[in-house]
Amino acid sequence: MIDAYSANIKRVYWYVFAGTRGGLTRIKIIELLKNRPYNINQLSEELKMDYKTIQHHIKTLEDNKIITYEEKKYGTMYFTSQLFNQYMPVYEEIREKLKGKEKK
Repeated sequence: MIDAYSANIKRVYWYVFAGTRGGLTRIKIIELLKNRPYNINQLSEELKMDYKTIQHHIKTLEDNKIITYEEKKYGTMYFTSQLFNQYMPVYEEIREKLKGKEKK
């Protein structure tokens, strides 16, 4: 049986990754951050997206405790949070269900 906390995490993840227009972009960001830390500029270049757009998605991911950082400063490096790593199967389930909806 799923406890209330896990159910809440699942709801938040569905909202962040599937319930809003930017969900697919946030999935692309997470896919990069699962492999290594990036700063906003590096993510912007890697995803070929505007810096401000990436900055907006980073804030959403931060606010929902999906990503974290070591120290807030110029060139801050972001990486997946321990909470995200613990609930990665929830994320993977959502990502799999959204496959095919991604814009190439």
